[in-house]
Amino acid sequence: MRHNKSGRQLGRNASHRKALFRNMARSLLTFERIRTTEPKAKELRSVVEGLIALTQSDTVHARRLAYKVLENHQLVAKLFNEIGPRFVGIHGGYTRVVKLGLPRAGDCAPLAIIELTQRSGASDAGKTATTASADTKSAPASEAKAPVEA
Repeated sequence: MRHNKSGRQLGRNASHRKALFRNMARSLLTFERIRTTEPKAKELRSVVEGLIALTQSDTVHARRLAYKVLENHQLVAKLFNEIGPRFVGIHGGYTRVVKLGLPRAGDCAPLAIIELTQRSGASDAGKTATTASADTKSAPASEAKAPVEA
């Protein structure tokens, strides 16, 4: 019986799950945002948050533990040199899972986006785009209120 066992099996054996989460962790740390099914995203969150927590103590041992999961020296360097410094002083909550409204076509699986909360360049671009669109929307509205005399 499977009493008190944490984690989802996701219809895979242990080695397949381990390979799945390693590959997904590599993709998430490379692209900083990926789309996957909701259960996979929720399980991946714990793997990636553990890796980012390792960057709080930049030691050889921490780098070796990260390499054990990622198996890529360039990605470990990116994790400790680029991604880790963004989360200095933050304890947990390094990723967010956003549920998508539409299920996947074909099998109707619930989809989600998992992303890093501190993404490179995403926050600045998003703020300027919304500010610019708000300015353009408000200008025509004030012109439309002016009465037209004939």
